[in-house]
Amino acid sequence: MRCLSTLFSLMAASLAISVPLAARAQSVKPILDSQHYLFQPWTAQSETGQIHHLDDNYFTLEITPDKIISNLPYFGRAYVAPVDPTKNTLDFNSEKFTYTITLRKKDGWIVSIKPQDDQDITGMQLVISSNGYASLEVLFPNQEPITFNGIITHPGKP
Repeated sequence: MRCLSTLFSLMAASLAISVPLAARAQSVKPILDSQHYLFQPWTAQSETGQIHHLDDNYFTLEITPDKIISNLPYFGRAYVAPVDPTKNTLDFNSEKFTYTITLRKKDGWIVSIKPQDDQDITGMQLVISSNGYASLEVLFPNQEPITFNGIITHPGKP
């Protein structure tokens, strides 16, 4: 009898957890459809595997229908010396870019972004789950790739 009550408690707890996630999934799709959202990273991982914890209130990638504003850090190795060593390749604004969004087979979406007015970035791929968690991989022609993990939010909301 005690095992049965424990089982019901666990089922009730899992139901309570899954309801907010389902509600969150319903709120992510309209944000993606509007093409106006923020990616707020919690961690950055370089090619060497080192994980850097980030202040999610400072670093962002903002996506709008006509502009991408990136304020992300870079940790990694460059294969070619930069022209301006004080410039961070992930601190940029782009007004010319391709943007495609596709539905994932299991859950969520894949957003592919290619800035056309920034030669330092080959491409960006944002994998977003239906509950709003996301992973961003950035590829460069002359640097090691970097991966960020975080969350998708609407601008102005934490």
